[in-house]
Amino acid sequence: MATNLQIDDTLITQAVKLGNHRTKKAAVTQALTDYIHHLEQENILSLFGSMEYEPGFDHKKQRARA
Repeated sequence: MATNLQIDDTLITQAVKLGNHRTKKAAVTQALTDYIHHLEQENILSLFGSMEYEPGFDHKKQRARA
């Protein structure tokens, strides 16, 4: 899918240089990939503390298998 974007030339040049990318497309693709991963991590972090555990569950007992 072709997309035309108006991206600040200074930003894209800096991203290409810092990321050692060969093309502007590669720099933009990497930036979007990193952005998506960041948002996914934020979603995972929001789950902390939201799970309920069984009161009698002993996690060390499972490790003791030999």
